[in-house]
Amino acid sequence: MVIVPGFRFSAISAGIRKDGRIDTALAVADANATVAGVFTRNLVRAAPVTLAMDRVRSGTARAVLANSGCANACTGQPGFSAAESSTGAVAGALGIDPQSVLPASTGVIGVVLPAARIVDASQALVQGLSADKSDEFARAILTTDRWPKVASKTLSRAGKSATLLAIGKGAGMIHPDVGPPHATMLVFIFTDAEVEQGELQAALEQASDDTFNSCTVDGDTSTNDTVLAFASGVSGLKLDRAELQPALFEVCDVLARSMVKDGEGSEHMVEIRVSGLPDAGSARSVARTVATSLLVKTAIFGRDANWGRLLAAAGRAGVAFDPNLAAIRIGDAEIVKHGLSTGPAAEARASEILRTPEFTIELSLGSGPGSARYLTSDIGHGYIDVNASYRS
Repeated sequence: MVIVPGFRFSAISAGIRKDGRIDTALAVADANATVAGVFTRNLVRAAPVTLAMDRVRSGTARAVLANSGCANACTGQPGFSAAESSTGAVAGALGIDPQSVLPASTGVIGVVLPAARIVDASQALVQGLSADKSDEFARAILTTDRWPKVASKTLSRAGKSATLLAIGKGAGMIHPDVGPPHATMLVFIFTDAEVEQGELQAALEQASDDTFNSCTVDGDTSTNDTVLAFASGVSGLKLDRAELQPALFEVCDVLARSMVKDGEGSEHMVEIRVSGLPDAGSARSVARTVATSLLVKTAIFGRDANWGRLLAAAGRAGVAFDPNLAAIRIGDAEIVKHGLSTGPAAEARASEILRTPEFTIELSLGSGPGSARYLTSDIGHGYIDVNASYRS
């Protein structure tokens, strides 16, 4: 449990989930907080995403209302009305402007949010607000997650300190593509630092691109991906983008790694590193192609050092390189050099590494300065078991 001065949290069961678990979470700033947000660039966006995108443009907000068990996506005007009425009820219980409450939802697509249940529970939700309930907030937004995703960091300067708390969820339907407004990942970041809105927005965009937009579980970009950052300013510690950026990256990277590690049914979290290409964009294209390859992901699941799949995936990424210069490492085992196998001893060592829960795969494809990384998980029977029966 982490306390962030200027914020209070609450979570209850509003009866949205069939299993009776807590499913509705509320975080409230004691006064107007600076807010920034990035959202899914999927053309099919959930009603709460559309509403939050509109409301975050003001640059300030007082609360975020999040629910699990229902994505409220592909629900037309009824879904939009449900998002408005649920946030309106909470705003009424708080005595604040409904426009300052940002919605977020995760769960099954195509079902309208049962807003009446949140309306009925709004008073209890508000009455339960406390500075020490961030852990309950984190549990209430989970869907197929096996554990909550939480990261925090303290920033200090000139005798003043501020707390940065990041809370997220995600295990499946994870291949984020979030940017500035133009099973799901939800991330909420709270700090008592003082940050100008433009600086907070720019730092959030960069941190999200370097972490969430560089990870994948199944290659599917959600209709509901939302990342929101709130700064209360009550610590008196003023930060600019350069000072905030490293801390934001750190907490977002912890969450991204946790989401990939928690990939539905997964047993491995792998960092794909690509180097030697002309620029970072080219390296990222290759890393993303390798990270999303089903043949690569199933080989990881099977603990199979099948380097041919790695090199073949790199070769179809649309980036020019000389295969004869390629080198591949799994952990400390170099299994390919000059585009050829280094032999059975190296592959045997690689197979040992593939049995561990976390490791790196490095592809060096030339002598250029461009490098990038991508986080991925294995995929196997467990993923099918979870998703084949997700609605039934």
